[in-house]
Amino acid sequence: MTPASDSNTSSHALLGIFARNGIDRVFLVPGESYLGVLDALHDFPGIDVVTCRHEGGASFMACADGRLTGRPGVVMVSRGPGAANAAIGVHAAQQDGVPMILLIGQVPRKDLRKEAFQEIDYQKMFGSIAKWVHEVAAPEDLAWAAWKAVRVSTTGTPGPVVLVVPEDVQQAMVPQPDWTAAPVSPSQPSPDVLDRLHALMASASRPLIVAGGAFNAPGGRDALRHLAERHGMPVAVSFRQHDIFPNTHALYAGDLDLATQAAQVAAFDSSDLIVALGTRLGDITTQGYSFPGYPRPSQTLVHCHADAHIVNQHFAADVAIVADPVATAQALAALPATGGAARGDWTASLRAIRERAAAWPDPQADDGVPFVSVVRALAEQAPRDLMVCLDAGTFAAPVYRHFPFVYPQRLMASQSGAMGYGTPAAIASQLRCPKSKVVCLVGDGGFMMTGNEMIAAAERGLPVFFIVSNNNCYGSIRLHQARTYPGRYAGTHLASPDFTMMARAFGMQTEHVTRPEQVDAAIARGLAATVPYFLEIKTSLGAILPDGADREAGIDLLGRDGAAVDHSR
Repeated sequence: MTPASDSNTSSHALLGIFARNGIDRVFLVPGESYLGVLDALHDFPGIDVVTCRHEGGASFMACADGRLTGRPGVVMVSRGPGAANAAIGVHAAQQDGVPMILLIGQVPRKDLRKEAFQEIDYQKMFGSIAKWVHEVAAPEDLAWAAWKAVRVSTTGTPGPVVLVVPEDVQQAMVPQPDWTAAPVSPSQPSPDVLDRLHALMASASRPLIVAGGAFNAPGGRDALRHLAERHGMPVAVSFRQHDIFPNTHALYAGDLDLATQAAQVAAFDSSDLIVALGTRLGDITTQGYSFPGYPRPSQTLVHCHADAHIVNQHFAADVAIVADPVATAQALAALPATGGAARGDWTASLRAIRERAAAWPDPQADDGVPFVSVVRALAEQAPRDLMVCLDAGTFAAPVYRHFPFVYPQRLMASQSGAMGYGTPAAIASQLRCPKSKVVCLVGDGGFMMTGNEMIAAAERGLPVFFIVSNNNCYGSIRLHQARTYPGRYAGTHLASPDFTMMARAFGMQTEHVTRPEQVDAAIARGLAATVPYFLEIKTSLGAILPDGADREAGIDLLGRDGAAVDHSR
């Protein structure tokens, strides 16, 4: 350890641990409760400070950054209101299984548990969604708490950690440790288990791999593809993990999502062997715990996950493996090939069902542009390295169903289903992958939640392509209302501002599209742009509602006809 000096405060020790463990960026909204940490950041030029406009946006950025790097995304906020605003990102990180550290300034130690100004007991607040919540009791403990936060957030099922740092813990002189967290050695099944798995794969005529987010790791995608090809086993990806297996591959069987078609689920359920690798087998992937059968599947079930808490949690597996799914896939791919003609028929039938489900529709609408037309144009013109950052809403459905992701194309979408994720995720993705083309797809509702964070794109010249679907409605909820309470709509209409004027005020190039024939050229201009580019699409509400549903919400109450396409700044 290095002796203490004027720049060797407890906050320096904290940031030193972060830096030594690969953390090179933090997202924050400044606050007086962690001024000591802010001051120490001045001495760490290798840590990029991204100043955000709302803690929710900052926490979403950290969540996306953690997913891309495999290291904890770090968000720093002030106590009370700041922590409450950041909670949405903690929930997203838990749902997504990505590493994140939320650092919260806290009242001085003498005021703890006295209901002081803006004081919250964060163990009670975050205890059910964070992997670890720790309030640092002494300055000399801050470094080891940071070190443990790195380890906890990245091991087992990755997730969020909350570090609470009282004001008077941040600026004491302490030793500066140089600890780094050694990566966990990937575990593999024993030879006996591998032999059993090989025998099961050899005897199965209708096997199915269900692959999860654990393959979003170095070597993961290659390991999954080699396993599938070696044994001729079709692959279905779990909830919102489309980019872990090439969607154009003959062995790609589709995804298990919110709107997986009944024919696909029925076909999956006719399998005789399910090899679930790196998936938590949560409620959406398992279609409400109905596929496979709950709690005892009719098929032979193999479940492999690195976290012992996950394996056998919901479904009783015939072969339960607590091991690294990537290493397990690599070991299985090295075994003698299995399969045969019957299996070829099986994989072809699943692929045919997938291709029918993914076929592009030809929608017609008289109240705006069907957003599926925008997604199709984007897919047809997509560069090899496109990153699609999706907010929540009905506009996203065509991406999940139709967009043919092939890595290095990436899908950045939160499994938490939270609105407001899209814009912050796009900022974090473009910062982390500056050579990739990043597209943000967001609805008018979600954009009004965190769209202000696009100021970072304007400030830093990030060439993010923002596409806002504006149908003047919380479309997803309106769809549910139309199905469940037809004709009775409350709380779902939106009066939107002129989004292109907003973007222009941010210094962006803007465009407003109102007719289908304008879409292809507008997408081409946005993809070619080397500066931030903002495209508002007047989209059809009627195209997403059930036939005959009330479509009056498609009317723009602000009276904008949007006839002109504006290419100006």
